Amino acid sequence: METRKIQQVSNGTFTVSLPREWADGEGITAGTVVNLHTHIDGVLVVQAPEREDDASMQFTVTVGGGDAGGGRDSAAGDFLEQTLRAAYAAGSKQVVVEADGTFDAAQRQAVRRVARNLVGVTITEESDAAVTVRNVLDANEVSIRQSVRQLQFVAVSMHRDATAALTGAAPLDGFAERDDRADRLFAMVDRHFTRGLDRLDEIDALGETRPELFRLHTAARELERVADHAERIAAVASAVPASLPQGVADEVSELAELVPEALEAAVQVAFDGENPDAAREALSARDRVRAGVEDVERRLFEERDAEVDYRFAHALHALERTAEHVGNVAEVGLRTAVRTRNMDERPVGEGGRDAAEHTQSA
Repeated sequence: METRKIQQVSNGTFTVSLPREWADGEGITAGTVVNLHTHIDGVLVVQAPEREDDASMQFTVTVGGGDAGGGRDSAAGDFLEQTLRAAYAAGSKQVVVEADGTFDAAQRQAVRRVARNLVGVTITEESDAAVTVRNVLDANEVSIRQSVRQLQFVAVSMHRDATAALTGAAPLDGFAERDDRADRLFAMVDRHFTRGLDRLDEIDALGETRPELFRLHTAARELERVADHAERIAAVASAVPASLPQGVADEVSELAELVPEALEAAVQVAFDGENPDAAREALSARDRVRAGVEDVERRLFEERDAEVDYRFAHALHALERTAEHVGNVAEVGLRTAVRTRNMDERPVGEGGRDAAEHTQSA
């Protein structure tokens, strides 16, 4: 750390000189406009403007040409898609993909698949030897809260349909499209969260504080995992020809139905911190699902004489993990309630003492 003396110019404005080494490293010269960010903890941050030539913002990647064999073509396409997705998540604005030769069909399909499946990504230039992929989405046009809310709706609908298919209540319909949408929504939230770690002007554009953005990103990650577990449940429902025994199916339906209401309540508390009791109820629902699934598994696979397809165990485990993620969102909600001063301070006798006396008497 170094110190600088505050100066005052003739019009009364306070000034302080910037370290030359830092200014040179950031490309700052006389006349450069910098960003000033003030924080409630008294910290003032000076941040250089984002540069388009920054290697993290745009870069070039070279892939093998189209003279390889079929297996290598597929591998090259996978590598290219992974690279573009990683660049998106890292917050890059532009990627130029150059071919060592010409692009093959798998590589072009990979680029178009990324452009189709990631929000804001478009192909701006394309030739036989190079493709330019750019993100055109402005943070000022993004609502992280609305995106998380949409992800919640998608995850809940996937969960409901997957568990209904598992218990034989309804067939699957339009599931793959919703799974892709859940992936797109989380990828967008993840991208802006990552950019917010690097750029305070990204935080300003999103209209969220850093703690708020962190909590929203955490909730989105848990919702994306709920969608992933719904996909696993749906996969079991599609693959197993047999049905769950009717009594077991009814129990699983009841347990699965605890998830949507608890998840919706937990997300709301994570948003505003109000009604922490709803978060506690969501945690209680998590515990009920966890205990219920354990009981169903024991009776289904240990106590029944008839053989039951082992793949049902994978679906039940996915349901249990879904409840765990609901609990994680509820814990985010409780943290929000603490930060927003909405956490109620109950007298011990209203909760803890009564519970303790009940336990001792039992």
